[in-house]
Amino acid sequence: MRAVPKTYLKPPKAKFLKISGIGEKIIKQIDFDHALRKAEQELKFIDKNNIDVIFYTDSRYPRRLKGCHDSPVLLYSKGNANLNPYHCVSIVGTRNATDYGRQLCRQLVEELQQYNVLVVSGLALGIDVAAHKECLKQGVPTVGVLGHGLDKLYPHQNKGTAEKMLENGGLLSEYPSGTIPDRENFPQRNRIVAGMADATIVVEAGLKGGALITAEIANSYNRDVFAFPGRLGDEYSEGCNFLIRNNKAALLTCVADLAYSLGWEKNTDIKAAPEQLLLPIDLSAEERAVYEIIRQHNQALAIDDLAIKANMPMSQLAMTLLDMELQGFIRSLPGKMYKVN
Repeated sequence: MRAVPKTYLKPPKAKFLKISGIGEKIIKQIDFDHALRKAEQELKFIDKNNIDVIFYTDSRYPRRLKGCHDSPVLLYSKGNANLNPYHCVSIVGTRNATDYGRQLCRQLVEELQQYNVLVVSGLALGIDVAAHKECLKQGVPTVGVLGHGLDKLYPHQNKGTAEKMLENGGLLSEYPSGTIPDRENFPQRNRIVAGMADATIVVEAGLKGGALITAEIANSYNRDVFAFPGRLGDEYSEGCNFLIRNNKAALLTCVADLAYSLGWEKNTDIKAAPEQLLLPIDLSAEERAVYEIIRQHNQALAIDDLAIKANMPMSQLAMTLLDMELQGFIRSLPGKMYKVN
């Protein structure tokens, strides 16, 4: 088992005293020995259960989530999910799913299968678990974000589904083992569900509940939100209709609506697209270099990666990309991704 260096958890008192707001009284109240024991217990649990700990600076940390101001410092991950997929959507909804809502989940996931997509949800009862189950049936990778540690599963009814998800997706939490599913953890969990995705889809929801909280968070992150409309008077369609009516979500009738809004292409379309061999003659030498880097990349390229490949300052690159997009040579996608037209 890996050992925890005591110098990390028992730093010299002088270092703490340099921090504004920390004095002798606070230092005396910190139980370093207890923190060390907890850290060693956590390492044992991580090693025993093959859990991956992903720190904020790790390249595997979800890049979409990293752009959120309140993203967690680290994540505990179990399974084999790629947390930086080409496309990612979150599917949320009421715990009291109706036949209408479950049918929408089936239709939605079946159509999403045509796009290289990861589906994220909260593994709650109702719409969440319906989405996860449909992903398992359709072979779509899916991740459940939990409001507690990975040493338990709440609600327990979803344990079987959670275990199957580890084969093509996985489980994710910001909480260490031993964290119980307290009520306040779930709104916190929802920010990860919203932050990991290009878009949040509300399938069926009442006027109150976690689905609308997730939609509000997604809006605060400037992410796209979509909602399926419901019949007037249906309790668990009121939330979706409210979001659409108040311009907090775009009306969704099928995945084609979402794909059009986000600029997605089907897997078959991506493979069949002919390669453009000639560079536009109207581009400057600098723009041509950037264009060639994007063109040679098989998928859309993130602006951070592009800046490294082009060896160009971010401010200069941003202006270059804007000029190229206005000329119609490239197009921008959610998450500051770029591809050629």
